[in-house]
Amino acid sequence: MFGDEFFKQLYLRAFRHTLGPCFPQKLSALLSAIGAGEKSATVIGATFQWFLRDLTGMLGGVLFTFYQGSDLDSNAKMWRLVADLMNDLGMLMDLLSPLFPSAFLFVVCLGSLSRSFTGVASGATRAALTQHFALQNNAADISAKEGSQETMATMIGMALGMLLAHITMGNSLAIWFCFLLLTVFHMYANYKAVNCLALTSLNFERTSILLQHFMKTSQVLSPVQVSSMEHVLPTWTTTWISRNSKLLHMQVDLGLRVSSLGRQELMELLHSSGSHCEEVKYLLVERKEIIGVIVHKDAIATDVLRSYIHALVMANLTEGNKPTHSESQAWMDKQYEVFVQKLKSSGWKLERLLAPSLIWTANWMSKPSDKKID
Repeated sequence: MFGDEFFKQLYLRAFRHTLGPCFPQKLSALLSAIGAGEKSATVIGATFQWFLRDLTGMLGGVLFTFYQGSDLDSNAKMWRLVADLMNDLGMLMDLLSPLFPSAFLFVVCLGSLSRSFTGVASGATRAALTQHFALQNNAADISAKEGSQETMATMIGMALGMLLAHITMGNSLAIWFCFLLLTVFHMYANYKAVNCLALTSLNFERTSILLQHFMKTSQVLSPVQVSSMEHVLPTWTTTWISRNSKLLHMQVDLGLRVSSLGRQELMELLHSSGSHCEEVKYLLVERKEIIGVIVHKDAIATDVLRSYIHALVMANLTEGNKPTHSESQAWMDKQYEVFVQKLKSSGWKLERLLAPSLIWTANWMSKPSDKKID
């Protein structure tokens, strides 16, 4: 009913959920900072500070969803890890707030903002990962069991946290040492939990890894093999990655806006597309070493997947030379169906490409005498 991968996740999640509540000093730090126990503190003052803190978090959650919501599905592993990192950052802000009385409100608002990102990202990615574990379409059962496990781990963490608070009471050095130590272990458990996930859906990076390996060896990697090769950290946090490996998916722009092309580029696009313009629901254009994909408004999920793979093929064949549509089209005609069949036999799900929603699509009509793009 449940795979081995689920139980690995279960143990690691139990560990990290136990560590999470082990540090109640953040609450005592906030309470002391707003004046709890002091005669000079007023109820309305504390209420106003708490109101601004919560308001900042709500606005942050809305803005985060607006700018990154469409990316949560396609990069669930990365955002799962980022969510826990932002939660630890929020705890750090709470602990730092009493040390800066003049900037207390600003610091706690930063902490609330950080945790709002955590709430949105963790909730969205949890839904995506639950679907992955539901091998028998039992998503509700898995969600309930995960929630119960998380509750038990949190209760244990709270008990250990109260013991830790009693031991470190009044000792600032011990408090900060315990916080940093637990945070390191917390992030390590999160990283291991995310890294052992072998997702079978295709996103930009997994498709790129699979295609590059297939073009070299004519073999398709398994989900477990790809999971050890894909990056679970945001690309901007590991700039060395771009120097040591070829990030092929970074060279493709899916959903290029037609109005961003000049007249000359449009003419070259139509000329290079040739008769294939009538057969497929996408067009490819090369712009400054980036392969742009113009998707037809009537394209379905399989068309989008094909267009992205075609763009990756074109980018991979470039390697410093000017890409030729004929070479990439020849590869697609000969190898695409073979590649797709091997993906299916290796356990990959090809129903759709996990990608941000396509904002820009196009419509074109092909005639014997001319070709036109609207």
